[in-house]
Amino acid sequence: MEHLQYPIGRFERIEHPTQSDRDKWVIDVAETANLLRMTVLHLNQDQRLTTYRPGGWTVQQVVHHMADNDMNAFLRFKRALTEDSPIASSYREDLWAELSDYQVPIEASIQLLESIHIRFVAVLRSLSSSDFKKTFTSQVLGVLSLETALQRLVWHDRHHIAQIASLKERMGW
Repeated sequence: MEHLQYPIGRFERIEHPTQSDRDKWVIDVAETANLLRMTVLHLNQDQRLTTYRPGGWTVQQVVHHMADNDMNAFLRFKRALTEDSPIASSYREDLWAELSDYQVPIEASIQLLESIHIRFVAVLRSLSSSDFKKTFTSQVLGVLSLETALQRLVWHDRHHIAQIASLKERMGW
């Protein structure tokens, strides 16, 4: 079950990333929406309503969750850049996945990711090395630097795209 839930493995932080690492992660953020779109491109509605693992979310819920997560991440970054180590709110992702907006077509969330990422990438590209050391406090994870938060964001998006891709492979879609 672990492999189905974490097809790329659990998050592993790079302790001392280089500017090259950060540049790569910014490119990853810029490419996420397109990669997601290509991953779900030919799925029909029944396939989109299939859970990626027993007890897991449907593909549709995963896509909408990614948009929710990245919106929250963008706001956390902006707050950390403009406030002194703010406390970042968390949200009940399990309950958000049950709300009616998770029933809209997934293209809405893919377009939302594209838009968020245009602005997110603009902010990320403007940051200095010292900006990446700024922090916010997560109710779940504690104090996080923007450097670590960026790593987590990229891992999180790749993790969910891999869940969908591994489902497609297992099902022969």
